[in-house]
Amino acid sequence: MLPLKEKDKPIVQKLLSAGCCARCVLRFCCVNVQAAYRQPQQETLKKLKAFITDTENSKCHGSAPPDSTDENKSHDAVVSETPEDPPSKRAKLEPSAAAAQPEEDAAAVVDLKDDESRVCVVCLGILQELCGPVQAVKIAEAVKAKSYEFDTLVLSVSLPAQLCVREHSCWLHVKKEVREKGLVLDKDDVIQVKEAFKWIMQGLVAKELGGVAVVTKSAFEVGVEFTHPQSDTDCHFLATTCPDCFKPTKNKQSVFTRMAVVKALEKISDTKFLKHYPCPPTQPTSSCISQDIQCLHVSVFIAGRYNKFCRSLPQTPWVIDGERRMESSVEELIAAPILSAFRADGFNFSSSGREDVDVRTLGNGRPFAMELLNPHRSRLNKVEMKELQETINKSSDKIRVRDLQIVTRDAMSRMKEGEEEKTKSYTALVWTQKPIQTEDIAFIDDIKELTLDQKTPLRVLHRRALAIRQRVIHSMCTRFLDPHHFYLGLKTQAGTYIKEFVHGDFGRTKPNLCQLLKMDTDILELDVESVDVDWPPAIPE
Repeated sequence: MLPLKEKDKPIVQKLLSAGCCARCVLRFCCVNVQAAYRQPQQETLKKLKAFITDTENSKCHGSAPPDSTDENKSHDAVVSETPEDPPSKRAKLEPSAAAAQPEEDAAAVVDLKDDESRVCVVCLGILQELCGPVQAVKIAEAVKAKSYEFDTLVLSVSLPAQLCVREHSCWLHVKKEVREKGLVLDKDDVIQVKEAFKWIMQGLVAKELGGVAVVTKSAFEVGVEFTHPQSDTDCHFLATTCPDCFKPTKNKQSVFTRMAVVKALEKISDTKFLKHYPCPPTQPTSSCISQDIQCLHVSVFIAGRYNKFCRSLPQTPWVIDGERRMESSVEELIAAPILSAFRADGFNFSSSGREDVDVRTLGNGRPFAMELLNPHRSRLNKVEMKELQETINKSSDKIRVRDLQIVTRDAMSRMKEGEEEKTKSYTALVWTQKPIQTEDIAFIDDIKELTLDQKTPLRVLHRRALAIRQRVIHSMCTRFLDPHHFYLGLKTQAGTYIKEFVHGDFGRTKPNLCQLLKMDTDILELDVESVDVDWPPAIPE
């Protein structure tokens, strides 16, 4: 049974004569019964022909018998399937039947020959041969070949922008007649090609993938893209009629994006549209082309803490003028095993601050997080995560990770929260120009909450804006080593430049250790002892 009503007849006749496929006819009749679209399109087409050539229904519509029920009298009565092999299913009406139709309707029906093989003027074949079991097999094979780990998937469809233009043209084609009959056809009520495609394909794809649920929201997306080079120019007239809607962008190959075309169609008047574009659209000679099936899994986020034991290892790859300065980095040593385990296409690395290449990170380590891009594997259990952590630690003696775990995207923000408020502890090996004794540096232990004005250091001026930043040293402690060396422990506000505090950076940091000791000082070694961020949660050894 097709859920069509008597008022739909003129729409069905006009659209079929214009070259629309059976499923697009259902869309314009605002049929939202999904099962109607899942029927074979050839069968649906035959039922549509039977519907518009059913003379008995026409008679009932014109003058119902005296004893007919209210339901029979209603023009909105649902039309049921006709008996098997009725004469009205033929492609052309018999002369007598044609004579009973208005002149325009008869012409519309007579033009229905060979329409089973025609490419639809609206969907350009997407809801015809490109929407069925063959396409479902193609999608399923592409998904299986890429070996993703998933429980559900969402099916997305990318359509040529010109479909919007063709649909608008067909809508104008039927709107006039519908209004003349006192009816309303709201464009927003027309079922979208994407929706119809998904209604048909979701169950077929799920079946081919062994029953995996195809849902409306999932971490795993399978994208189907269609193009139609033959009609690429369909949108071009909009650029001159609505130039404000089309602005070049860096990342888009064409200004005729679907959103831009929709925006233009909302602005253009019916008169201006019909002046530049045929109504109904011209008959295409070829169907859309189905591009490669794209699979994409949402990012997986990994967090942990790392220690760095080497004074010649940058946190991230160190490249200057295209030349690599050091063979590896903290980021790469951690990322390589993780990428392999999750079979991800790439990653983004971030951490709670960063240390210089010659600075060690000790204690419980520095919090870090990684966004894994398009991972083919999305989860590891606790034992597997522990094994992955051990793999990283065995791969190099320069670093060590702990508390490795999968976290949510929202949890990632906790690492960056309170950047300015959190504290860090350091140990610096300091050189003094003049000989010192223990009592010469003892007063430093009593200094609390020392506020510094730090002008952007010369060594980072190439990558940071020139500014004066206030930072606080909460406390300090000293340990005498010899007449020219002592260890300085500091607990500071995050973002404090320790090296510049020690040597003064030509007076760009005030006050500084040189001023406090009234002599030149310099820093020989620096270690990060702790980064006081309570994240990620500690995992017992």
